[in-house]
Amino acid sequence: MSKLVPPHGGKGLVCCLLHGKELEAEKEKAATLKTIPISGRENGDLIMMGIGGFSPLNGFMPKADWKGVCENFLLTDGTFWPVPVTLSCSKEDADGIHKGDEIALQNAGGEIMATMQISEKYEMTEADKKWECEKVYKGKGEESEGDNFWKIAPEDHPGVIMVMNQKDYNLAGPVKVLSEGDFPERFAGTYMTPAQSRAHFDERGWSKVAALQLRNPMHRSHEFLAKIACEVCDGVFIHSLVGSLKPGDIPAEVRIECINKLIDGYFVKDHILQGGYPLDMRYAGPREALLHATFRQNYGVNRMIIGRDHAGVGDFYGLFDAQDIFDEIPKPDDPAKRLLTEPLKIDWTFYCFKCDGMASLRTCPHGKEDRVVLSGTKLRKALSESADIPDHFGREEVLVILRKYYEGLTEKVEIKMQSHAEATTMK
Repeated sequence: MSKLVPPHGGKGLVCCLLHGKELEAEKEKAATLKTIPISGRENGDLIMMGIGGFSPLNGFMPKADWKGVCENFLLTDGTFWPVPVTLSCSKEDADGIHKGDEIALQNAGGEIMATMQISEKYEMTEADKKWECEKVYKGKGEESEGDNFWKIAPEDHPGVIMVMNQKDYNLAGPVKVLSEGDFPERFAGTYMTPAQSRAHFDERGWSKVAALQLRNPMHRSHEFLAKIACEVCDGVFIHSLVGSLKPGDIPAEVRIECINKLIDGYFVKDHILQGGYPLDMRYAGPREALLHATFRQNYGVNRMIIGRDHAGVGDFYGLFDAQDIFDEIPKPDDPAKRLLTEPLKIDWTFYCFKCDGMASLRTCPHGKEDRVVLSGTKLRKALSESADIPDHFGREEVLVILRKYYEGLTEKVEIKMQSHAEATTMK
């Protein structure tokens, strides 16, 4: 009997991925259906619905769910959900689609990823998209204050750009997923479904599992966060995003190699496990922290490590907004509909020369001048400019891998620094 936290929503793992004869029959049918192109984000969302990562969702959201999630963090049935999961469609395509129709969903690589039965189509005006952005992506940081958000976000916030570039209509309805794409082969040994991660945890006898979200190379601060969690949980799931990122971020293959090097040299392997999941980043800051906790519940995780500026971008979010939001979300009367994965809130961490080790604002009494402030953005910027990396920023074995990657780049993207990364907001 598993001791892990149950999947979100009270329906077990809701998996829309077909197998065997049912899969082959649906593929044949898909070849006869009207084809709708999907974005990278929608492709990742489909796979997560396929493997149960987005339980209890079984399709893209109708307008009432879209509105309820944006406004109140709730689906219409009262289940907690933190971000919209929607499918956009051009007006030209939408004009030929009606309730009850079946369509095929094709990704940018030309693969038919799913079929979908239409339950609703609804227009998304520019005002609707802006409302979604303000509800989901606007934070409490400097770049969200006053009129700053709409002066800065349309050019600098990748999540806002993504929403504003969506097409004119959303399509809603249940899906039948036909493929996991190339993730199982491309990231063999790392990519996992929720059923697989739960099996690993059960095999190890874990009941209290923490997850560390990663989209940057794993530096000393990440390592410290994971080791704190190892002290209070049975094990830590280093769970990396292997979907698409914004320009200038480091590819998943490189990050996975770095994590493996750290696990081999600096962790007790009985208490650590690396995995990967197929989503694109939304860069939604606090809302995305909630999404990370929600789908980690489906993976069997009951503690989500939330540190400084989780899933942030630029200075759109306050330093610890992603921690505070867990105290502000609704808690439905039905426990199965609540978010059961709790945050493991950890203060700003850094290397302190006077403490002679890793520390946090809660444990270190010294000043900024004694500290090496660790940031994935700061590390990427230094590497991209071939600058020196300060002592104690990262493990040398990892820096060797990262330097080799950057030396091989023919085009480099300018990395914009955040005030958090520069430590201008540190006490």
